[in-house]
Amino acid sequence: MKLNPFVSSSRRKNRKRHFNAPSHIIRKLMSSPLSKELRQKYNVRSMPIRKDDEVQVTRGHYKGQQVGKVVQVYRKKMVIFIERIQREKANGASVHVGIHPSKVVIVKLKLDKDRKKILEKKAKSRAADKTKGKHTEESVAMATD
Repeated sequence: MKLNPFVSSSRRKNRKRHFNAPSHIIRKLMSSPLSKELRQKYNVRSMPIRKDDEVQVTRGHYKGQQVGKVVQVYRKKMVIFIERIQREKANGASVHVGIHPSKVVIVKLKLDKDRKKILEKKAKSRAADKTKGKHTEESVAMATD
């Protein structure tokens, strides 16, 4: 059921807005999930991908255990290029293969002050969500008195 009357539920309009989105919104759309270790450490599920992050491909032809560094984030095509994931062209030149960020998992983050601030903010909001709406025995006892 649609709750907000100002947001369209039309598939056609949603696809148009997705593929014609401006760069600052595409950054958010190009988020990748964090590995289980990083998820435990930071209490955050996903992050927008960045140039020097180390990732592991989880889907498609190039999936495997090898970890590669992100060489380029190509927002216009909504793909990322990873260090060792290349293919040969017909003329013999090797080119990077574009992979969508949702099909990789971040194994190591490149942290700077802005990224740390984002992690702290996301973790804080997740911690607030966990306590929200829970009834404890004390609160129930106080309500009945």
